Amino acid sequence: MNLDDEAKKAVHELGEAINSAIEKSPRVLQAIENLRELGYEPNLSLRLEIGLQEMMAQPEEKEPQDVELDLTDEDLKTLHRMKIKI
Repeated sequence: MNLDDEAKKAVHELGEAINSAIEKSPRVLQAIENLRELGYEPNLSLRLEIGLQEMMAQPEEKEPQDVELDLTDEDLKTLHRMKIKI
């Protein structure tokens, strides 16, 4: 997929935002500190792969089709407990 400059910039900004969030995460900082206390200096290398999919026009709604379900009594009880009505 060929990205225009605006899309490339947006993807780059996303990568920077994720990196910043990880760097500032108290949980990550604590885990690094724990390793240092154990005598290790962590060397982190994270690979970020961002996949994009072009949004296409929404497909036209199809008419509902009749579907036949073969449910057991246990299935019905489970659905009832989940407050799902058929």
